[in-house]
Amino acid sequence: MDLQIFCTNTNSYISCAAGESLLNVYGRISQQIGFTPICATVNNKTENLSFCLFANKMVEFMPVESPVGQRVYIRSLCMLLFAAVKRLLPDATLKIEHSISRGYYCRLIGVPTPVAPETVDSLRAAMQHLVSLDLPFTRFEKLRDDVIDIFAAENLTDKVLLLQTRHDLYADYYTMGDVADSYYGPLAPSTGCLATFNLIPYRDGMLLLGPDPAQPSVAATPVPQQKLFNAFTEYLRFNDITGVKNVGELNKAVEEHRTESLINVAEALHDKKISGIADEITERFRRGGARVVLIAGPSSSGKTTFTKRLAIYLLTNLLVPQMISLDNYFVDRSRTPRDETGDYDYESLYALDIDLFNDHLTRLINGETVELPVYDFETGTRRYKGDRIHLDDNSILLIEGIHGLNPELTHDIADPMKYKVYVSALTTLAIDNHNWVPTTDNRLLRRIIRDHKYRGTSPLETIRRWPSVRRGEEKWIFPYQENADSMFNSSLIFELGVMKQYGEELLRTVPHDTREYTEANRLLKFLSYFSPIPEKAIPPTSLLREFLGGSSFHY
Repeated sequence: MDLQIFCTNTNSYISCAAGESLLNVYGRISQQIGFTPICATVNNKTENLSFCLFANKMVEFMPVESPVGQRVYIRSLCMLLFAAVKRLLPDATLKIEHSISRGYYCRLIGVPTPVAPETVDSLRAAMQHLVSLDLPFTRFEKLRDDVIDIFAAENLTDKVLLLQTRHDLYADYYTMGDVADSYYGPLAPSTGCLATFNLIPYRDGMLLLGPDPAQPSVAATPVPQQKLFNAFTEYLRFNDITGVKNVGELNKAVEEHRTESLINVAEALHDKKISGIADEITERFRRGGARVVLIAGPSSSGKTTFTKRLAIYLLTNLLVPQMISLDNYFVDRSRTPRDETGDYDYESLYALDIDLFNDHLTRLINGETVELPVYDFETGTRRYKGDRIHLDDNSILLIEGIHGLNPELTHDIADPMKYKVYVSALTTLAIDNHNWVPTTDNRLLRRIIRDHKYRGTSPLETIRRWPSVRRGEEKWIFPYQENADSMFNSSLIFELGVMKQYGEELLRTVPHDTREYTEANRLLKFLSYFSPIPEKAIPPTSLLREFLGGSSFHY
């Protein structure tokens, strides 16, 4: 039976045979597409190119540099590295822990640390050899217990536990040569697609680097992120102590009714960290500095709740926190920069009246009284309503905003007078040893839930806006995160289990005929790994309440 697929790349219908693979279809129309795809979306679901067609579909072939293509490439690189480790170091355990320095931090358990440079060189060479062999990544789907047996034979106990706690009837996995592994998304057609990568020594382990998004033919170049790495490492140690390092272990805690204890410990860690930051700020204040506390971080990192809880701890240290909103320092709309689409770019540093802001901070530090502006979002103009502020001897300014770590924001304020905090959800919980939880996914789920609950924004619209939010973060936040005096990890080890029910319900409202469904479907697959965790034990002061509701703070 002949089928008709609609290819969005060529904007045309293409005839194909029932059971024909996407890769075969691409081979017939490659000249019309003009690039080599690494995967495709089929009815707005991401699929690998071995996907076979048995009904009429809408198909879009995706290049490596697309967000979907980048995920497929990195997942495939991870399996390539795992295969190299299995060949050269069969007794070692590979752990791919988190993104850092434009790459992915990997540790080898069972070998001397730090990993020797010659070991890294040998693994890189083995990966390059596997690329030259152009071995296929082949997907299989079998009864869950059969897949458990396969992973148990390879001593992949983390994957075994994950499957045991999911209770699905079937499970899928990939093979490449004599190696079997699992990933929560499609892989590339073959190892020959993965010529661009690097593997270098990094700290005690290795850094796996994929293509540079701006130049897909060149491997990414690492950037220094020592403070961020230290923040990740601290929480990984916490996970070790709690015995919950991956989703399988979290699901096991749910089955054994241990989540209330886990919630209490995780919330206590947040309290301890915020208290420690407050103590450090107070010490600097007493020495004549730190009159201005700048709190920055990406979207849905929990900056607002962190700031409110920090204010409480500063009060217990006998300081009086006063807050200034950066939003009130927007320039008039007629002077607001525009982004590449022509829309007003309120995330640009230059959407703020930096000179007025610095003038006010300087005068406040010098003991003067300042009348604060108010920005009217309806008219796009600044107004004054008589709101005055003055700093007493024990007063300290708290300023929350995405540009807080950018030195240009406070260019007139001496460094000793500033204390800078970076807040982000640095998720350290892994799905398993080869699949980490991206911090951006955690934050996006928080934002989907919050925007629906408090801003009346649909999940479709939140997902649609997310790429623009991410571009703003890459430009205005991440380059300055290492300027922080302290980093606060706002992630909570239990939160994805709690957000599961909320997130799944909202993601299912995204229409299948929209491009945003690709992302919604991916997130639904991601959440399917988690067992649900009731929220009743989460205290009203929890940072997670900023997104779920039920907070004792006013927003």
